[in-house]
Amino acid sequence: QVQLVESGGGLVQAGGSLRLSCAASGRMFSSYTMGWFRQAPGKEREFVAAISNGSGGTTDYADSVKDRFTISRDNAKNTAYLQMNSLKPEDTAVYYCTRYRNGYTSYYGESVSRTTTRYDQWGQGTQVTVSS
Repeated sequence: QVQLVESGGGLVQAGGSLRLSCAASGRMFSSYTMGWFRQAPGKEREFVAAISNGSGGTTDYADSVKDRFTISRDNAKNTAYLQMNSLKPEDTAVYYCTRYRNGYTSYYGESVSRTTTRYDQWGQGTQVTVSS
């Protein structure tokens, strides 16, 4: 069973930046598509960003974070990142790192996904709070 551990959350003023990290245990990290989702109080969990396996040549972003957030991965360190710039109060949420289901990218014919159920391993989350 893989473990995903997020870090890097905190309190920041609007316009500021944070970088979230997701450290994965286990082998073959490079084989998996990775994603970031977030959940604000009283709201459903929503897609933020995803990066394809291997060198991460394919990325996808929610419209609300495009051009402000950047997802990346370092396979040598078994770590995925989410660089968040120009943060807004509406970015306040618990951010979750997640791993795509093993072997299903070919089944679904996709390299990244915005669908929560495509992912089966989740971290415990890290709180991001943006003050106005």
